[in-house]
Amino acid sequence: SKMTVKAVKMPCTSANVYTKVPDGGWGWTVAFAFFVVEALTYGIIKSFGVFFNDLMESFDETNSRISWIISICVFVQTFTAPLSTVLSNRFGHRFVVMAGGLLVSTGMVIASFARSVVDMYVTIGVVSGLGYCLSFLPTVTILSQYFDKRRSLVTAVASTGECFAVFSFAPAITALKEQIGWRYSMLSVGVLQLGITACGSLLRPIVIREQEVKAQPPEESTETKYMLENEQTCTSIESIDSGVDITTSPSNVPGKTKAEPKSEEPKQHGQNLIENNSTPPEPKTKLLDFSVMKDYSFICYAFFGLFATLGFFAPSLYIIPLSRSLGISKDHSAYILSAMAIAEVFGRIFAGWVLNKKPIRKIYIELICVILLSVALVAFPFASGFWGLMICSVYFGFMLGTVAGTHIPLLAEDDVVGIERMSSAAGVYVFIQSLAGLAGPPLAGVLVDTTKNYSSAFYSCAAGMVLGAVFLALVRPCKTGLCHHQQQHQKVEESTAGPPPELPDDFIDMDIGKAENSGKGSDSV
Repeated sequence: SKMTVKAVKMPCTSANVYTKVPDGGWGWTVAFAFFVVEALTYGIIKSFGVFFNDLMESFDETNSRISWIISICVFVQTFTAPLSTVLSNRFGHRFVVMAGGLLVSTGMVIASFARSVVDMYVTIGVVSGLGYCLSFLPTVTILSQYFDKRRSLVTAVASTGECFAVFSFAPAITALKEQIGWRYSMLSVGVLQLGITACGSLLRPIVIREQEVKAQPPEESTETKYMLENEQTCTSIESIDSGVDITTSPSNVPGKTKAEPKSEEPKQHGQNLIENNSTPPEPKTKLLDFSVMKDYSFICYAFFGLFATLGFFAPSLYIIPLSRSLGISKDHSAYILSAMAIAEVFGRIFAGWVLNKKPIRKIYIELICVILLSVALVAFPFASGFWGLMICSVYFGFMLGTVAGTHIPLLAEDDVVGIERMSSAAGVYVFIQSLAGLAGPPLAGVLVDTTKNYSSAFYSCAAGMVLGAVFLALVRPCKTGLCHHQQQHQKVEESTAGPPPELPDDFIDMDIGKAENSGKGSDSV
């Protein structure tokens, strides 16, 4: 059957209505919007390391205190994820993303006029952090709704926006600082982030409805005609022994020996069935569904995200300071960060291509990538010189792309929660990640200030990634274990209850006979 598309015309909230998941259509526009949103959110966060040394010199602060800027930003972004889910379900993804873009731009522009690191905590940490949450999460959620078979590949390719942003923004901002200073460079970044608002306007809601039945097929009308003829034939016989008709006709009640005209009732009954099937009652959407917390597989997956987040941001923030400590120039340090971003692009595309293959257990592919990512984090402290760091950065970037571009879309898989509950699950999942987002960069900064060695920051990231791999390995066993237990429980109940009792074929005759005998008894009295 050919897919039909119908747009519902409503001002500012026009929705695309499909009979099934389109796997394309307007979804390609949403994918492009997600690409740009990724570039202007996570791309800017990962490129913020180019401002670290300038902020330390301007505010005369330590490394750990400057790290709190991004730490608070990531914490607010992840902690307010349930709020993003509630607002998206209430007002729609489009309005929420556009409002988030305004917050992101406002926070970054005001931060360019900051006079202390505390001002940065409020502007970039709180204001922009809230905007990042309202911009990113609704975009990736609605993109997953537009695709089914191609979901992994399209999401992975669209998420490369942050990689291209890091590749282009890091050298561009570094060169721009040399010309106009870090304050005006940050101001330019804030103005550029207004593009998130334009991308939000492209996020049309999507509605999946069953195909409406407008008329009865010829086969059903012929069958109805034969049923009517059989009904009249059966009910015209003046004997109860003629049997019980399968149709729900009042003339089949014992005692009526003449058929009544029944030509209109079956038609009306059939029309009612068509109307009920064509317009099913739509379930009320919950603003936030915390029932996912009862699913053990989701709990394990959430702990995976909690610990894995420790290794997502710190390497991108500390790769430039690490390279500078090894005597590498500013320009070459920026090239290392750009090489990491290019490798991450290929990692995301590769992961999307692999996960798009069927049949394949995607959760196991993710586990292998997480283990290899842990190895990459451990390799950084052993690197020396420009080419040593370049090789480690390329390897880390590739493995980071395989994990970072797929860990949220994997919530839509049946091994975790499924597409039906992804919206609420994504909010709760990112909310749990907020603790690691808050503690990760400052913990690495404290270790660096204590040991006077940037290698300790990468060791802490590797430890968190290993713990995340342990919990990720438990997701599938928890899912299959619970399902197997439920199936066994149902079988035990069925065996205990036994088969339903069989009724005699002449149970209606028996009841009629009893009724006649009781009637005669009452007449005799």
